[in-house]
Amino acid sequence: MRAPFASRPDLARGRRVPEDESSFRSCFQRDRDRIIHASAFRRLKHKTQVFVEHEGDYYRTRLTHSIEVAQVARTIAGALGLNDELTEAVALAHDLGHPPFGHTGEDALHALMQPYGGFDHNAQAIKIVTALEQHYAGFDGLNLTWETLEGIAKHNGPVTGTLPHALADYNALHDLELHTHASAEAQVAALSDDIAYNNHDLHDGLRAGLFTEGDIAALPLVGAAFAEVDSLHPGLDPYRRRHEALRRVFGMMVADVIETSRTLLTTSGAQSVEDVRHFGAPLIRFSDTMWRDLGAIRRFLFTQMYRAPAVMKIRADVTGVVEGLFPLFLSQPALMPADWAKAIAAAGSDRTMLARIVADYIAGMTDRFALQEHARLIGGGAVGD
Repeated sequence: MRAPFASRPDLARGRRVPEDESSFRSCFQRDRDRIIHASAFRRLKHKTQVFVEHEGDYYRTRLTHSIEVAQVARTIAGALGLNDELTEAVALAHDLGHPPFGHTGEDALHALMQPYGGFDHNAQAIKIVTALEQHYAGFDGLNLTWETLEGIAKHNGPVTGTLPHALADYNALHDLELHTHASAEAQVAALSDDIAYNNHDLHDGLRAGLFTEGDIAALPLVGAAFAEVDSLHPGLDPYRRRHEALRRVFGMMVADVIETSRTLLTTSGAQSVEDVRHFGAPLIRFSDTMWRDLGAIRRFLFTQMYRAPAVMKIRADVTGVVEGLFPLFLSQPALMPADWAKAIAAAGSDRTMLARIVADYIAGMTDRFALQEHARLIGGGAVGD
């Protein structure tokens, strides 16, 4: 049974380009399906989460991360009586705007784009689903519902101050009410992102040998989880022991969000999705204790994984790839594929417009394609050499 503050398909604000809705899929289910079939979604298969995609088949990519976020989000949404289809759509789309090489690639592209308005992956996701995906006869983009677009745009809460240009351009055409909080469904998708990456980065860091079970045993949540597994399953082989412990950490995070948010939603008095948007604070949250514990885990991951010497070496290498490709395409846009020629011609002598086209092209690359193009056009050693 849906809660009164859940988003309802029959009350959705519609699409920018009106369409006849499906007779057998809700508008939010249709959004989810369009996201899954988008080219940008498929390319997430070969985009970095933490490790460069070609380093190993076991590590998470942006695609597997997005699927894990969606799984967590549906679970939480169902427990809270929210619309799980809208929640899943936002969760699956939240990383569509990431360039190759994860946050390292984004940092490099943002620095290069400073003279032209910068680069922001959340804003780029909006640009992808409203303009850059070009498959449908009646419109550019995916023509998603207002609610799904809102959830993508407000992935990290209200957007205030100077807007990223990609978001500002679309918002001028279709007001997403960026000053308010998003629906409870979108808030669930955002916290599910935190849950997924905190859990799977511990998995991937252990597999990569960046730290050991002994190193993480002193962390909040983790030590207690290992102790419980050892009590229930003494002598368990190391791989199963690790999995059993970390799935308990995963479960504790999910349970905490459900319990905390259920209380907040009840005490808020929210009776509609608009009440959630205008409450003035997030209603989907971790408890203060869990948030503090996750802070300790994030700090550990930052120093021991994200800034580990081996990872930093690769960060420097892939930064060089982006820094090589961007000025090359900006000075010689004819090197870009023929299907970009129309956009390049429209830019004319407008260097800012051309730079944004180049950024769109590079941001859409997978890790492997960016590496291949850099090797073909510029040369140099392989990443990690």
